[in-house]
Amino acid sequence: MSLLVVGLSHRSAPVSVLERAALSADARTKLLHDTLAAEPAAEGAVLATCNRIELYADVDKFHAGVAELSTLLAQHSGVGLEELTPYLYVHYEDRAVHHLFSVACGLDSMVVGEGQILGQIKDALAVGQELHTAGRLLNDLFQQALRVGKRAHSETGIDRAGQSLVTFGLEQLADGTDVADWAKAKRALVIGAGSMSSLAAATLARAGVDEIVVANRTAARADRLVEILTEPGGTGVAARAVEMVAVGDELTRADVVVSCTGATGLVLTGEAVETALQGRDRPLYLLDLAMPRDIDAAAHRMPGVRLVDIESLAEASADAPMAADVDQVRTIVSDEVAAFGAAQRAAHITPTVVALRAMAADVVAGEVARLEGRLPGLDDKQRAEITQTVRRVVDKLLHAPTVRVKQLASEPGGAGYADALRTLFDLDPETVASVSRADRNDGDVKNRGRV
Repeated sequence: MSLLVVGLSHRSAPVSVLERAALSADARTKLLHDTLAAEPAAEGAVLATCNRIELYADVDKFHAGVAELSTLLAQHSGVGLEELTPYLYVHYEDRAVHHLFSVACGLDSMVVGEGQILGQIKDALAVGQELHTAGRLLNDLFQQALRVGKRAHSETGIDRAGQSLVTFGLEQLADGTDVADWAKAKRALVIGAGSMSSLAAATLARAGVDEIVVANRTAARADRLVEILTEPGGTGVAARAVEMVAVGDELTRADVVVSCTGATGLVLTGEAVETALQGRDRPLYLLDLAMPRDIDAAAHRMPGVRLVDIESLAEASADAPMAADVDQVRTIVSDEVAAFGAAQRAAHITPTVVALRAMAADVVAGEVARLEGRLPGLDDKQRAEITQTVRRVVDKLLHAPTVRVKQLASEPGGAGYADALRTLFDLDPETVASVSRADRNDGDVKNRGRV
């Protein structure tokens, strides 16, 4: 295993850099294709959220891999390599596994313990599978990360330490007031109909707003979100969908606006916000969860406007208390990293063991054939009994060494046992390699489409 991750997040870079480095869906696809085209990388996956951009790869050379992945991130993000480099972090092998498992548990999130990151990891894996850039290593890694994240949330109280970015953002807008009291009788405008916007709409509905208006570039997705919000037996909130061109008019009527789109430019300009304030006798609350930002930062300075965006959320979360359960989650992560490493190391020696047993089977077959030439009078029953006896002898001789070598290989530093086994039994390297390729291809077929 030569797992490498190069990335940047709210912990390593200012929001202004993260905003400029944000990757569109097309840019992520091109980044993955270019990653596999690069010489040091055999697999690739991109985890991109509103507060992190990470490129995972299976590489055969550490230094060349770091240089190549850093260069690719700079090229596709549009931020120059010289400017981007100081904000990049690098994790390799077990440290890379530890990092992703910590991310999956919400330990590295802006709001510690939040569970939305699991959906984002799932999406990253799905894209890697769809583009065939995630092979056995990254499939195993990301699927295990999802299991570790779910385990952390089910076995600990990490949920008490964390909440969704949406909930945290609304609490910041409410500024100490109970969100349900603050939301009562308000009209909400939700711009976007993706997962974050949908969560925002549902949260606002549960909080008790009077009306939710959904605006999205794709009308069908806005209509679908409205259907979900107004389903019988739901929150009972009034909801309707509008086209993006109607956002300006709806802004004048709204009390609270949540925006989270994939737009590369501003969705709400400073001018649009100023227009909405004309003749207004009540405050306007704006929550911008997009990266890059949807709402002009100039709104921070406008009287009567309270704007909460990713940057202000990052500042507020730095002072948020962490639950005692965080220590328990860290223990889970450490245990799972050790188990994953042991499984990967054990799997690394499997092709060598398979090749050894294949060689032994060939020896048995050759000796039985030679015996038949010397004793042509053997009947089928005698021949079968002799063959079975020889096989049992070989199996018993190989059983203890192969079991023990798998155990030793699973321990830290055990990678050399595969080489020792190949040398001791003079195994053909190409035979071992062919077993590895067959195993890898079989794993890719099994993992394809699985999340």
